[in-house]
Amino acid sequence: MEKDLVFNISLSVLNHLGRNLYRNVITVLGEAISNSWDADASNVWITIDKEHNCMTIVDDGDGMTFDDFQNKFLKIGYSKRKNKMYKTLSGRPFIGRKGIGKLALLSCAKRVHVASKTKKTQLVGGVIDNSSLDKAITDDLNSQEYKLEELTSKVFISADIKEQGTYIYFENVNEGIANTLDYIKKSVALYFRFSLLDEKFNIFVNNVKIDEKMLGDLAENTQFLWKINDIDDPFIKSLSLDSPLELLKSEMNMSGYIASVDKPSKLKIRGTQEKVTIDLFVNGRLREKDILRHVPTSRIVENYVYGQIHFDDLDSGDGKDIFTSSREGIISDEPCYREFLREFERLFKLILDDWDELRRKKGDDGDPDNMKIKPKERKAQELFNKTFKEMEENHKGKVSNKVDSWVKRLSEEVKYNLPSYTECFIAENLLREYIKYNKMQLSDKAVEEAEKWREKEKNNKAIANISYAIRKSMDDIYYLDMKYLSNFIDKARDKNKDLALSRSSDMYKPVRDAVGHTSIITEPAKKQLSVELENIKSRVMNLMDEIKK
Repeated sequence: MEKDLVFNISLSVLNHLGRNLYRNVITVLGEAISNSWDADASNVWITIDKEHNCMTIVDDGDGMTFDDFQNKFLKIGYSKRKNKMYKTLSGRPFIGRKGIGKLALLSCAKRVHVASKTKKTQLVGGVIDNSSLDKAITDDLNSQEYKLEELTSKVFISADIKEQGTYIYFENVNEGIANTLDYIKKSVALYFRFSLLDEKFNIFVNNVKIDEKMLGDLAENTQFLWKINDIDDPFIKSLSLDSPLELLKSEMNMSGYIASVDKPSKLKIRGTQEKVTIDLFVNGRLREKDILRHVPTSRIVENYVYGQIHFDDLDSGDGKDIFTSSREGIISDEPCYREFLREFERLFKLILDDWDELRRKKGDDGDPDNMKIKPKERKAQELFNKTFKEMEENHKGKVSNKVDSWVKRLSEEVKYNLPSYTECFIAENLLREYIKYNKMQLSDKAVEEAEKWREKEKNNKAIANISYAIRKSMDDIYYLDMKYLSNFIDKARDKNKDLALSRSSDMYKPVRDAVGHTSIITEPAKKQLSVELENIKSRVMNLMDEIKK
């Protein structure tokens, strides 16, 4: 053969690799911050200029020589992990893997200026003009035929690199910088938690250091938190929780937290359609958002939770790459990842019951699908909680801790009292309707009893100076309670043998009166009333079966 045969790579391969995949400014920042981390930088300075639609990213990392720039930075697919190198010189685990994440940096603006220097070399770099790169791709040029523009004198002056580091200037960002500066700061604080690995690594956005203070509104609205294994996160320390944090243990080498807010709306990131979710981090970098979607429970708690799980074993250093090319996900059938998801599901199921109980103790609605509390008891408690909160709001002041403890105790009792009162209300009024429907005549004794209560009511109204009608109907039947109603409709001939409403009403009356007078009753009384109410409800519904129209 006259010549060696070599690959001739067309520039169009850049598009196939995903040159146009990265449209989100946060994704671009993520690639730049990851590169700075891998370059052993201590600081990254990000400057966003929405007015002029540009941004700069500067770090004080190791920087690049001309050879580094040509054969590493501009080499698409170059991996820092070759030769089984998985950590930086300072011992940081490498974030980069595939060597294609730089496409996010090189294609997100019309022109991208890159300059870099090491301690021993001068500034080197070039300009990627994406319009000319598009033309080169259209003309099907190979990679050797496209040359970067030289750095302008303006960049040499602007590149604020002292001893070493890298400077990137994004001129005319594609589709503009739509996100607010506040959103960008919060997103960086949420998704780039490198401080968990190295507190000496600092990120600044428009000269403001990014830390847990950026998430103050999220912290303020967080009610409960479950800590997974041991994690030292400054955000957790900033929380003022409604109850002590819960500790969840896992045999897997993971750490993190899952937290919940008081209202689902508090998870939304202001000015966007996004919300904070439970996210998976590997070596400090966000690898997959909203991992809860992989183990859906169809429970309401999903709308209240957020968190961060750190599981570095997914990047164990054995050379195996399980991350998708988009850099925003993990290959779903990877055994290690499936094992992680099973463990995450186990931990989250522990939270389901905890959350419901903590919410109800706090006086908020819990999880209606949790069958550990009967639905009507839950509704009674919710009604009580809503009613007291309304009273408290109208009072325009928070009650003392002592009063709060009384309210919590009543909230537990009301689970029995309100449903019992409702059952009494339904049963007695159905019997009244039954008597009216059948045109049944009241006995003289019943009429006498009704008149006694009517007279008592009249006297009480006079004392209270009330002239309007209190009862919707003044008929005798509405002055009679279950004892008289049942004796009239369904009286037992033999109190010791016959099944009848009258037998239940004798035992039911004293406890019913206590409930009707809003007293808190004893456990034996609750059991007795429950038994008699079941009998009464059954007998009443049998009577209702007689009504055919």
